[in-house]
Amino acid sequence: MADPTDANPFAQVPIEITVSVGKARPLVRDLLRLGQDAVLPLDRRVEDPVELYIGDRLIARGELQELEGEQAGQLAVRLIEVANLRGGL
Repeated sequence: MADPTDANPFAQVPIEITVSVGKARPLVRDLLRLGQDAVLPLDRRVEDPVELYIGDRLIARGELQELEGEQAGQLAVRLIEVANLRGGL
């Protein structure tokens, strides 16, 4: 049985997804002092969900994972919540 999206000409167009792991809000003076090996704390913890965006639209939330096997060490995202395309998250 064929996938109905295969007939859509847009199905083969690549799209960029941005994964947001957190935000930082340093003072400008602190930002100017940053150098190599500086640590910039984010507003999230390692175990917190990350957010996936297309442009500025939130499309999903997920958990960071490290791949195994031939792709060992590569980051990936396991989706835990996906937006309804009409209504959002």
